[in-house]
Amino acid sequence: MEEKELTSTSGYVLLMIAFLLLIGSILFFVRGAVGLGVISMLITLVLFAGLAVVNPNEGIVTTFFGDYVGTMRQTGLRWVNPLYAKRKISLRARNLNGQTLKVNDKMGNPIEIGAVVVWRVMDTAKAFFEVDDYQLFVKIQSEAAVRHLASTCSYDNIESDHEEVTLRDSTGQINILLEQELNERLERSGVEVIEARISHLAYAQEIAGAMLQRQQATAVVAARKQIVDGAVGMVEMALARLAEKDVVHLDEERKAAMVSNLLVVLCGEKSVSPVVNTGTLYN
Repeated sequence: MEEKELTSTSGYVLLMIAFLLLIGSILFFVRGAVGLGVISMLITLVLFAGLAVVNPNEGIVTTFFGDYVGTMRQTGLRWVNPLYAKRKISLRARNLNGQTLKVNDKMGNPIEIGAVVVWRVMDTAKAFFEVDDYQLFVKIQSEAAVRHLASTCSYDNIESDHEEVTLRDSTGQINILLEQELNERLERSGVEVIEARISHLAYAQEIAGAMLQRQQATAVVAARKQIVDGAVGMVEMALARLAEKDVVHLDEERKAAMVSNLLVVLCGEKSVSPVVNTGTLYN
């Protein structure tokens, strides 16, 4: 079922007519014209029953003995068939601050994740007649989408280097994926997701300490690797410059000793204390 626009009449003129008929019916009763007073009063009630106020970003869904007639979106005082049943629905943007969920990511690690969803009703007919409670439907489907997204992506790429999209490092792509999945899930309820963002992301408490140590160890290893790469490059440059300038002739054993000393100096965490050798390498 899709939304249909209901054409309504401006209610300002009819409101004035209803007030005039109300005054007239009172005068008829006072003068003893009961029949005319009853007729005038019934017409007044009919006119009042058909009036409805439509606020900005609001719609009124109308039904006639169970059949969907249409939705009024024109703002202001409107008048429709008084036999129509009228139900108001807000078309404004709304925030859903989802609760923090505990799920397992793609690698099986327990994580905590939460999302904020900005949504609004686009099709009032689907919102009222395709689902039982569209607001509860949005809440439950949003949680399901967040759980599904978390289970299909890794928290980070520490355990799997080939992961291109991760929850921690690919925030923009993750938000786009979440928004797309939510729109697919909520399409049947006539709801459009304007924006969806991950608002909370962390390892679960039982593994947070271990994961922090792992991240620190990974950072230390990466830093050490960069230091070693730089040190090897500097040693190669030093040997090449010595050979180029013909400063000193080194055999393979002396080169090995020099490389070892340079690597110790360049890769050491603490300052190195020099040792003066008064003899030769072989004595």
